Amino acid sequence: MTLPPFLLDEWLDQKRSARVQFDLGSSTGPRWTLRELLALSPDREREEVEALLQTELLYTSSAGIAELRDAIAELEGTDPENVLVLTGAAEALLILFADAAAPDANIILPRPGFPANDALANWLGIESRHYTLRRENGFRIDLDEIRRFVDRNTRFLLVNTPHNPTGSVLDDADIERLHDFCAERGIQFVCDQVYHPIYHGPPVHSAARLPHTTVLGDFSKALCLSGLRTGWMIESDSEKRRRYMNARSYFTVCNTALGERLAAFALHHRTDIYGRAQRIAAANLELLDVFVRDCGGLIHWVRPRGGMTAFPWLNDGGDARPFCRRLLEAGVLVAPGDCFGMSRHFRIGFAASGEDFAAGLARMAEIVRASAGTLYRTAQ
Repeated sequence: MTLPPFLLDEWLDQKRSARVQFDLGSSTGPRWTLRELLALSPDREREEVEALLQTELLYTSSAGIAELRDAIAELEGTDPENVLVLTGAAEALLILFADAAAPDANIILPRPGFPANDALANWLGIESRHYTLRRENGFRIDLDEIRRFVDRNTRFLLVNTPHNPTGSVLDDADIERLHDFCAERGIQFVCDQVYHPIYHGPPVHSAARLPHTTVLGDFSKALCLSGLRTGWMIESDSEKRRRYMNARSYFTVCNTALGERLAAFALHHRTDIYGRAQRIAAANLELLDVFVRDCGGLIHWVRPRGGMTAFPWLNDGGDARPFCRRLLEAGVLVAPGDCFGMSRHFRIGFAASGEDFAAGLARMAEIVRASAGTLYRTAQ
């Protein structure tokens, strides 16, 4: 089977074009340079930097270097042996999908969700069943809807919280309810929490505290270091870990030695990194609040409760892609909702552009005002 075009990545690749002045489409956080990251180590700890320079550029352990696994285990409140270091959460998902592939197998996924999930499932011959996050319900999960999809061939249920692109959040009680539902039926419960702990309301505990949960995390979203291409999986089942590491031997073998050392360094200074992401995301979300309110009903949204993305929609029901093209022509990049299977919507990332977000949003407001009379006729 041929994989379909990856619409989201094709669209976002335009951010490297000179015409894009403001990247409001990416789902990542404020950028870090290597110099800024290393500067987090004060003078009395310069040995940390020296240790990085002494990194041997060799293959690492498939499960990750001990220092990084220890740091992730401390972060997640688990044992280091439960930690598998991978090439981003993307490889973790690939391994989970490959492991689930079997005759008549099905998996339960969110819609909207990560665009690669459906393509990977189809490629591997797995049936995808979707529960829908509906704006009428504040993009909340409906457990009764999930119940209708489960049968004896269901391999796993995947949730993403804080959710990309909607910014919805499962609270502790929601996660425990889904965990117990899956545990009672022998279904693997997979919690993708790459935006944890970035919340814009009450915080939520890591799902790694629950024994029947497979947790995915990475350095791309909440930790804002997408260039490290490093992620992790928390899995307490030793047999599953063995299968996952065997699959990894076929896919990527291991991460880069320097990338893992830098990842461990970043986790030692995670308070600074998370703090910067939280401050910028919170400030920009307030600006986005004002923007939507001042749009005069042309654009509606559900305010994100976590993460760094929002998923507004055009009020009259038109396709948002022409609107996104108009913004792109003005130098503002947002992501069309058809990349996520919901064409009326578009995704705004409110952290990747950092302090430039205000100027980008002001440019976007100009386009909305100038287009108020024709915007939706063009979109229909």
